[in-house]
Amino acid sequence: MQRLCILGATGSIGQSTLDVVARHPERFDVVALTGHRNLTLLVEQAKLHTPRFLVAADKQDYPVLAQLVADAGVSCEVLAGEEALEYVSAHAEIDVVMAAIVGAAGLLPTLAAVKAGKRVLLANKEALVMSGRLFMQAVREHQATLLPIDSEHNAIFQCLPHDYSYGAPATSGISKILLTGSGGPFLHKAMHELDGVTPQQACKHPNWSMGRKISVDSATMMNKGLEFIEACWLFGLTTEQIQVVIHPQSVIHSMVQYQDGSVLAQMGNPDMRTPIAHALAYPKRIEAGVAPLDFAALADFSFQYPDYTRYPNLKLAIDACQAGQYATTSLNAANEIAVEAFLLGKIRFTQIAGVNEHVLQSIDALELNNIDTVLNVDRRARELATSLVARWQG
Repeated sequence: MQRLCILGATGSIGQSTLDVVARHPERFDVVALTGHRNLTLLVEQAKLHTPRFLVAADKQDYPVLAQLVADAGVSCEVLAGEEALEYVSAHAEIDVVMAAIVGAAGLLPTLAAVKAGKRVLLANKEALVMSGRLFMQAVREHQATLLPIDSEHNAIFQCLPHDYSYGAPATSGISKILLTGSGGPFLHKAMHELDGVTPQQACKHPNWSMGRKISVDSATMMNKGLEFIEACWLFGLTTEQIQVVIHPQSVIHSMVQYQDGSVLAQMGNPDMRTPIAHALAYPKRIEAGVAPLDFAALADFSFQYPDYTRYPNLKLAIDACQAGQYATTSLNAANEIAVEAFLLGKIRFTQIAGVNEHVLQSIDALELNNIDTVLNVDRRARELATSLVARWQG
């Protein structure tokens, strides 16, 4: 019986995790659930899964959540705020932490789980984008187990040799990692039309059901850029050892190319329950509720290299990865501000990359030796991005 904490239970990854967990009540015990805006759903989840702890991410939401819990007759301990998230992540009753809080807000509770030596299922890519070296050092120092949940990184993990040594692709016979991406909803849209696309159009992903922020990141391919950065840290690779390939069908989730010419690919229907079930049960396999591929029904398999004029955010992310940690931290912060501004109608779709580029050019190169310096750079980048959005909006 594995005892779970699900950070970000009300998001798409959190809901998919609970779906898999519900299929195997003999294997999993939900001890803690956390949520942000959708507290009503969080309480509904508590009714079904009876956790000991229920946590609101915002401390100001404590009275609201406490009242909802009382009204629903749910028996659990109600907590709220950043310290509460870190508390349940590191709690002695927890064996496994699903880190599914979107954005920079997920960094500290995920790091708390790592420092407590937990088995961490990493869906929050920002933890590595913001503090990759510090984060991976903590994983090794505290002997935590880190398993990737992003479909691409989970696919790579499944295709690596079982004895893969962190940061040693050459000795493992690996030539390169092929990171696949769908290209989002605007892959074939005329370039001159991108300036006028709406948030609703940007959030309509052709294959995946995701939250609004991640959907916009997919449309700009920033999501793939962040995954590129994450893959470097997660698998100990240089930027030259990773190649992004557009695969519109989202059936091959990523590939590992070996020196002998072999290419191993992990395939499946585009459903996050597959990588979630893989990580929950690893090294075993369990049923995830996902239909197997029907190869006779697959009409097309196509691939192409990304066009950076269409996807400038992807190029910014790769360049930031080469520049260093201060740049990837700044880029992530700027992008969170820019995407939120786009979703609120403050800037145009094509201005997201403009905000990100401006911040990268304005941030001084710094050595990020501790988590406080990471958070300071993150804060400064957000201030710059917010200021630029205000000027452009005006």
